[in-house]
Order: sequence, then structure tokens, then C-alpha cells
Amino acid sequence: MTTITQMKCACPDCLCIVNLNDAVMKEQKPYCSQACANGHTDGGNCAQSSCGCH
Repeated sequence: MTTITQMKCACPDCLCIVNLNDAVMKEQKPYCSQACANGHTDGGNCAQSSCGCH
């Protein structure tokens, strides 16, 4: 049996890989940050400055 511990952030434009133990969960999907989980409604980027999602 394989246990998945990491996944890509559920934000479509985000390139981050999320540790599922630390992910911000919304609607059963993992996000790397609250900004991604909220759909960047406040215009903020995720925590990774090199990612550039918004």
C-alpha cells in the first residue's frame, strides 16, 4: 500500500508541492497557503516568491 504525503497545490496557477500534513485544506483539496485556498481574492501571492501565482 502506498501512502501519499505530498501533492501539487490545488490552485491552478500555483507550482508549489504541498506536504499534506501542513496543507491548508479547503473543500477537501490541499493548498500551500491561505491566499491560494481563497482563490487570491485579496490579490495576494502564495508564500513562495518564485511561484508567481495570483
